[in-house]
Amino acid sequence: MEFELDIKNTVKSLLKQEDTDNDKKITIEDKGPKEFTIDSTLGVQYVLKGTYYLSNLLQELIIHENKGNIIAKINLNKIEELPVERISRMIRDYYWSGLTRTMDADGILGLFHDSKNSELTSDSLRIYVPYKDNVAYKYFKSLERQFPIKTIRLPKEVTPKYVKQINDKPGILALKFEEVNGKLKGVPFVVPGGRFNEMYGWDSYFESKGLILDDKVHLSKAMADNFQYEIEHYGKILNANRSYYLTRTQPPLYSSLIREVFEETQDKNWLKSHLKTAIKEYQTVWMAKGKRLTSNGLNRYYAEGIGCPPECEEGHFDAIFNQFSGTLQISAKEYESRYREGIIFNDELDNYFVHDRSVRESGHDTSYRIEGVCANMNLVELNAMLYKYETDFAYLIIEVFEGQFYSYSSEYWLNKASKRKELMNDFLWSETRGMYFDYNFIEEKKSNFIGATTLIPLWAKVCSKEQARVLVETALPLLKEKGGVVACTKESRGNISKDRPQRQWDYPFGWAPHQIMIWEGLLNYNFNDEAQELIYRWLYMITRNAVDYNGTIPEKYDVVEATHKVFAEYGNVGTNFQYITREGFGWMNTSYQFGLSLLGEQLRNQLNQLLPPKEIFQR
Repeated sequence: MEFELDIKNTVKSLLKQEDTDNDKKITIEDKGPKEFTIDSTLGVQYVLKGTYYLSNLLQELIIHENKGNIIAKINLNKIEELPVERISRMIRDYYWSGLTRTMDADGILGLFHDSKNSELTSDSLRIYVPYKDNVAYKYFKSLERQFPIKTIRLPKEVTPKYVKQINDKPGILALKFEEVNGKLKGVPFVVPGGRFNEMYGWDSYFESKGLILDDKVHLSKAMADNFQYEIEHYGKILNANRSYYLTRTQPPLYSSLIREVFEETQDKNWLKSHLKTAIKEYQTVWMAKGKRLTSNGLNRYYAEGIGCPPECEEGHFDAIFNQFSGTLQISAKEYESRYREGIIFNDELDNYFVHDRSVRESGHDTSYRIEGVCANMNLVELNAMLYKYETDFAYLIIEVFEGQFYSYSSEYWLNKASKRKELMNDFLWSETRGMYFDYNFIEEKKSNFIGATTLIPLWAKVCSKEQARVLVETALPLLKEKGGVVACTKESRGNISKDRPQRQWDYPFGWAPHQIMIWEGLLNYNFNDEAQELIYRWLYMITRNAVDYNGTIPEKYDVVEATHKVFAEYGNVGTNFQYITREGFGWMNTSYQFGLSLLGEQLRNQLNQLLPPKEIFQR
């Protein structure tokens, strides 16, 4: 059955009847009759019933409106599409496109928006260009007559002091160009979504997994090409390509990205170039003594920089500044202002912000697991990721380069990985508790904090079979919740109060990167039933929330209650839209597509029926 509907009038009537809270969406919280009649092209009246079908109609109408249509031709199978198929199709056909950007004349206007806090917004866009990239500098200078932009060449050496000096002049950092039909074009990248309108480090890897699944390997390859550009010109894969991120990297996943792209493209020359760059990043970013390599041979996050991170929203550090402002009888806001301006000096705060920036470098911003101590910690997941670098290098050199790559043999990297595994067993593995714990190399003791990251060594294949068995039997029951794996246990998080506010990478929240890596880790060791259950719990939560809330796919979930209604720092990106979400959220999109690619057929059918996990699995 097909319908030809006047878009403007149908949307108006539909919202007037069904959108009782006037948020330009149709959700289970609206109090309308949940029935809406439309006429088919054959003159047959058809009654749509229920929130899901009504919100689908609204979305389909807006899709046609966005194409410039006045009349929408909509088939009933689009309105009454099975929820799993619809969500997956929307991600594949719409959301990735909505998240794709380029840094060139065609895409520059889409990069002005930087809403992480009000002080970062500007009527013009500063574009910072690497010292050696003359091509990019000339290109952006030529655009200054056309767009409200200002091109600034970075100094040859970018120091923390320089970065602090330009914190009040924030801008975007140039990425790679390529020549297409004799014209310079920005190499595309995919942003996370919402307030994150730039290319992020570990987000890009997880997004790339979804892009490959959705036959968009060209975008995954493009992100790897931009990573390579960042390493060559900025010295590291950046937290993201904004000026205030110049001193920070992100979790090391470059080897995984290039390996997965190569598996699709089989482009040996491309791989050769990227493998060389990945080894350079490993040596210069992660293994440089006195920075991210610690004296025990394991690694840490260590983000250089001075003072408060400028991207944080106003009031984010009130609980910290309140500890000091009372002695001067001024407000936390005033204390922060004087500290930022260099009027107040505070060594304790200086040290706190070294750790805070390192937390942000870790991608887990923020969590009580690492707050105030991050730069002193050998984190489980970081060392697992670097173990995977070493084993990825060995694998690629053996399989593609016949055992030798420049001066490196595969044995060299296997020995590196073997040594790291020994160190992880010595410092991070607890034989008595059957889990991995972060290690404080200053205090020379393990943390007691139980987080989802204890399971990441499964993903990197660090564990012996016996360790894997014990780890899964011990940790999974502590971390499994209604909607999947929670970021940490409630006990580890501790009590929450005005002076100790909720952190978004802690209980009760769950995150796509953790789920994806844990699924893969369980499958690495043949814990297939456990993986299927966790995948189903996560996908059910996403599907149920999308069905009930107009297609919403947000940044994170409360996995304890299995809801997107999250009350923590930064809110929940991806929930603030009208009519239709045009993006979802980058790594959440991937988690859905990747989870579906692993889910058994029977469970997929049950997911389409919205059968709750409690009716399938025993707790």
